[in-house]
Amino acid sequence: MSTEPEGEADDAARAAEAPDAPEEPERLTLEIERLAATGEGVARDASGRVVFVPFTAPGDRVRARIVEARARFARAELEAVERPSAERADPACAVFGECGGCTWQHVRYEAQVAAKAAILEDALRRIGHLELPGPVEIVPSPVEYAYRIRTRVRVERGQVGYRQRRSHRIAPTTRCPILAPALERALVELPARARGGSGDWWLALGSDGCAHAAPVGRAPAGARRRPPARVSLSVAGHDLECGVGGFHQANGPLFETVAAAVVAAAGRGDSAIELFAGAGYLTLGLARNFGRVFAVEGSPRAAHDLERNAERAGARAIEVLARSVERALASPPLAGAGAHADVVVIDPPRTGLSAPTLAGVLALAAPRIVYLSCDPATLARDAAALVAGGYALEAVRGFDLFPQTPHVEALATFTRSP
Repeated sequence: MSTEPEGEADDAARAAEAPDAPEEPERLTLEIERLAATGEGVARDASGRVVFVPFTAPGDRVRARIVEARARFARAELEAVERPSAERADPACAVFGECGGCTWQHVRYEAQVAAKAAILEDALRRIGHLELPGPVEIVPSPVEYAYRIRTRVRVERGQVGYRQRRSHRIAPTTRCPILAPALERALVELPARARGGSGDWWLALGSDGCAHAAPVGRAPAGARRRPPARVSLSVAGHDLECGVGGFHQANGPLFETVAAAVVAAAGRGDSAIELFAGAGYLTLGLARNFGRVFAVEGSPRAAHDLERNAERAGARAIEVLARSVERALASPPLAGAGAHADVVVIDPPRTGLSAPTLAGVLALAAPRIVYLSCDPATLARDAAALVAGGYALEAVRGFDLFPQTPHVEALATFTRSP
């Protein structure tokens, strides 16, 4: 028999079966201190816990709602800017905040550049535990908008756009202010070209002013069948050709500046090894300063483009090794007693270098390593391994290839201790 008073047992049973009342979300008033590599603003609550808030600027006073709480940090959604800082700017894009591309259009450009210097320095010190040779300089983009000459977009149901923030759906748009004007026009014309089909497309603008579009993978049903589009780009005094979907740097005004900086950092000598060479963005410049350049590229299509570009430029010093970087470093002519290089130039994907690649690079014992990175965290990780392997970080410099976003390109130079 129940020992509870009549009626209370039924109330207890009903309470046990009923769902818990929704917990009221935690709301905070926060002062934004800085910008993180993720693009979010960083603040601390009264307990000292770090809170990340998107679409905020350093100096903002905001009201935010916690959406993810961890032991050491939390993430929040911005509810209101109570006191805007002087670092705020007016976004130029109608779908800013909805589109998952740009995250910093609300931040003044000078503050963006300063934040990227801090992000790069923080990664090298905190992740790599490295002593820096001096303050990190960021080379700004000559233009804050209309700089991009390569992008990937999606067409769906007669509309074109980028994927929404944290979603697979698209944010339809007829204007993208970060695109070069000719590429923006190609964006508007793309739905008609796709003829009602859905899929991802590459858009690329050549140095000749011609904009090209190519589907990612197979052409969507209904799209016109055309010969594979190719884009022509000027670099190191040569015309570089590659497929529209092939990788090349996306900031047109800084396209040649970055290549020239890498070639200058590499110096001169008898032999150079270039890893992840692509279609020859850096290779043609290196061939002017070295008697022989071994250019390693694992993509058959990019390696074919590289061979054609070297032939068209008359660069006989270039020997293309069309194989994975790991295989190339483990076999002749890059491995063995006779292997030698005055410099190793590395331009890896965002994931950085694999363990076998790092081991192969260290085995070369080249006097100099030049590393062009698109991710400060993986650069810091790989830099720490190079320093542990006998190298010293000689110089590091950033390039703002992606204004209105937190991404930063970094050029690091390492020299081997005697």
